[in-house]
Amino acid sequence: MKPSSIAQGPDVLPVTAACEPYGNSYAMVVHMARRQVLVQLDDARLAALDRLAGVRTESRSSVIRQALDLYLESIDEGIADLRYADAYRRIPEDLDELAGLRSLGVAAWPER
Repeated sequence: MKPSSIAQGPDVLPVTAACEPYGNSYAMVVHMARRQVLVQLDDARLAALDRLAGVRTESRSSVIRQALDLYLESIDEGIADLRYADAYRRIPEDLDELAGLRSLGVAAWPER
């Protein structure tokens, strides 16, 4: 999964720099530099994470990275939805224009 645009910023390394490891075993995978972070979880979340990681035969880190990617992607989609709705508030559809299209036999939405 590609990193979200929200995750982009000045701390993101270019590909050439990302290919150089930090000197530890979890520094890079597929040209992606990584930094270790500490995440505090309560017992219930940790148990759920361990169950999911075990079922998927993946590491905790991998599951957390995938969950973060999904979360950031959903934030990006939400922002896009808000922008789309705002555009329609600023410039609403012209119902007369849609009626003109219908008279030409062009449907805005297919009839069922």
